Amino acid sequence: MRILVLLLIASQLVYCAHNPHKAKEIDTSMEKEEALNGESSIGVKDGDMVYQKKVNMAEELRRLQISVYSMEDRVYGNRKFGSQGLYGTLKKCRLDLVSPENGGDGKLIWTEPIDRVTDKEEEFDIGYDDKDKIIGVSQEFLKDRIARFKDYKKVLQKREDEYKEKVEICDAKLKMQKHTEKEKASN
Repeated sequence: MRILVLLLIASQLVYCAHNPHKAKEIDTSMEKEEALNGESSIGVKDGDMVYQKKVNMAEELRRLQISVYSMEDRVYGNRKFGSQGLYGTLKKCRLDLVSPENGGDGKLIWTEPIDRVTDKEEEFDIGYDDKDKIIGVSQEFLKDRIARFKDYKKVLQKREDEYKEKVEICDAKLKMQKHTEKEKASN
């Protein structure tokens, strides 16, 4: 029985030591510190010359989220503001490409469905708070949220490059078709 209790205590200690979500105190003090800007400085730490960047994680997460949402709007557009994004530009170009007045056959060219990466319904734990207000709360580990948004950013950067290339190819084909149709009409 004692061995079982000791094993349980030891496993809890190991879990706590390796839990990446536990807050830890970080020593940011340096000797001979000189500020470079609001977040960065240089100085001496344990005898070594170091560059140190200290950021407010609320601001860093806000910046990352804004960057991801803006990139997603550039790729897929934004219904609220009526922008079409690269996806909409490609879809319109493909419609113009098949238009008979531009030399097309009138048959639509398939465009892959919109696949927004950030569309995720948050699940709220609904209840009331200490002021008896009815509230909904969703929680996520900070490191997990940052990792998720960094993954979103990678996916969107790749898609942005792909859609830019597809739009350029479509535009080139459309210009060629229009040129060919002009020549046919003038002959």
